[in-house]
Amino acid sequence: MKQPKYLMNPGRLSRKDHTLKFTPYDEDGNEGQPRFLPVQQVSDLYVFGNLDANSALYNFLGKEGIAVHFFDYYEHYTGSFMPREYLLAGKIQIEQTKHYLSAKKRMAIAQAFVEGAACNILRVLKYYDNRRDNGLTEAIETIEQLLASVPTAADVPTLMGIEGNIRQTYYSCFDAILGETFCLDGRSKRPPQNELNAMISLGNMLCYSACLGMIYHTQLNPTISYLHEPGFRRYSLALDLAEIFKPILIDRLIFRMVNKKQLQPSDFRMEVEGCLMKEPARKRFLQEFDTSLKETIKHRSLGRSVSYKHLIKLECYKLQKHLLGIDAYKPFKAWW
Repeated sequence: MKQPKYLMNPGRLSRKDHTLKFTPYDEDGNEGQPRFLPVQQVSDLYVFGNLDANSALYNFLGKEGIAVHFFDYYEHYTGSFMPREYLLAGKIQIEQTKHYLSAKKRMAIAQAFVEGAACNILRVLKYYDNRRDNGLTEAIETIEQLLASVPTAADVPTLMGIEGNIRQTYYSCFDAILGETFCLDGRSKRPPQNELNAMISLGNMLCYSACLGMIYHTQLNPTISYLHEPGFRRYSLALDLAEIFKPILIDRLIFRMVNKKQLQPSDFRMEVEGCLMKEPARKRFLQEFDTSLKETIKHRSLGRSVSYKHLIKLECYKLQKHLLGIDAYKPFKAWW
């Protein structure tokens, strides 16, 4: 099975037959030990730092269907190289567009995305409240009330406001869940102002990239979305899907790593541009994220074990069926 690969050092990527050769180098330009990556085993490349590559390599990656996701020095997601869409279908694109242009049809899908995200948020909060009695009852009740208002939202901007209030209430619980090691002190993004915000920002961008990668392997167009407004040069459908999976893929990962002391304040450094995760800690974070994607659960409907990564693709298939009028879309909701 193809898996994502993470390139965290500055280096040069080249092609050698059907193998990718990554040669890292230090600040003085001295080359390190090369790493060989058989293309048959690579689904995506996540690049942190500078990468030297030429157009011939990207032509090769495009033919092999390998996407490249770029993050800058400050761990901000900056964009993706996506191969030519090989599964796009005219009928699906037409239906995607129709469902976006129809206020009623768009609203139904957008409401489902918010419902799925809120239910997974509640699942996370109830899990930690039951384990430690962290005093999360009030926040849980608030989110349940906000969730109840989703079906009556008048339009997408109102729905986005409800989603924002749910997320804000959720983030207010992080300090209680994590204890005194890290403090959120409000959500800050560009740049993140403290360690916990740095974890959330990096994790959310990884989740977005994973969703984008799975959309690519379906007939959906990633630029046509329903909750987030489609915009220039962004894959907004991946933002929609990421809302559902961030609580279970990213937030659980952060809580687990912090509570197991796999991440400490000493793993971060403050710079003018904000808080950054040091390279060894970032490597651990990426390894744990990759492990989470491969982890399997027993799927209730399919009756077999599937990975979290495959759950994202299944979500895309469910949306396709909804667009084609086969089955109404019901968002993924964690039950554990």
